[in-house]
Amino acid sequence: MDTREDMAALAPPADGKKWELRLYVAGQTAKSVAALANLRRYCETHLEGSYSLEVIDLLENPQLAEGDQILAIPTLVRKVPAPLRRIIGDLSNEERVLVGLDIRPQGPQ
Repeated sequence: MDTREDMAALAPPADGKKWELRLYVAGQTAKSVAALANLRRYCETHLEGSYSLEVIDLLENPQLAEGDQILAIPTLVRKVPAPLRRIIGDLSNEERVLVGLDIRPQGPQ
């Protein structure tokens, strides 16, 4: 499930920020699938055109957990912009995820 999505080809964000996100999962568990679906929805809503998302399946690449100090899964890591941030769980609480990543929701369009 090692997947990369690069959304840089879309229109650049108004504030010029580029978000680099990494989601650590372990196979196709219900929580892993839910976390990925939730994260994609939030990114398309709040970060459209300004993010890259890498999904790392620790069943296939367990050695990659050490680099970001992953202790639980699923875990979302915001690499850029600094500082590094982590959120653990299925990412079902949108407000918690946005606050945790320091994303300010966009107003009505």
